[in-house]
Amino acid sequence: MEWGRSRKPWAGLVAVVVAVTAGLAWFKPWALWVDETVHEALPSATAPSTTPPAGTPTMDSGPSASVTAPPAGPVTVAQGTFISHEHETTGTVKVVRLADGTHTLRLEGLDTSNGPDLRVWLSDAPVKEGKAGWGVFDDGQYVSLAKLKGNKGDQNYPLPTDVDWSKYPSISIWCDRFDVSFGAAALTRV
Repeated sequence: MEWGRSRKPWAGLVAVVVAVTAGLAWFKPWALWVDETVHEALPSATAPSTTPPAGTPTMDSGPSASVTAPPAGPVTVAQGTFISHEHETTGTVKVVRLADGTHTLRLEGLDTSNGPDLRVWLSDAPVKEGKAGWGVFDDGQYVSLAKLKGNKGDQNYPLPTDVDWSKYPSISIWCDRFDVSFGAAALTRV
């Protein structure tokens, strides 16, 4: 009888240790004090060649013909400034059209808290100040571009060619683990 009674406290202690360990693994509270800084340069892509391959017949369009060439370098087509939600978040976001016609989402001067399972989202939800804006980004349509590379610095996220980014006027640094926005920015065309 005494033997069985003395094992019960150990079973409770083991259960508490397992629960605390599982909770720490899920919440990852240490991530709030560990910064990951990224310094990526804006990607450069070369413009597609407008010179036809050798041997291709060409039409003489005369001296008055004008050809509009694509921009030689990256062009910002939309931009916004982050506002804070669950965590203090600052920096800017840009949609940049590269010379080859592809688009990249660029975060510049990002400064937010680190956290578990942070993502960069395009969303059709409007950016709202305060607690009213913390959880709206998964209410409608959204595209998860990638895991956030770092909670500080400059970073690039290629926009998929099959996604019309103009249908998603908001960007969120989204914590997928807790379904909350750390910060967000409304995109405005330039």
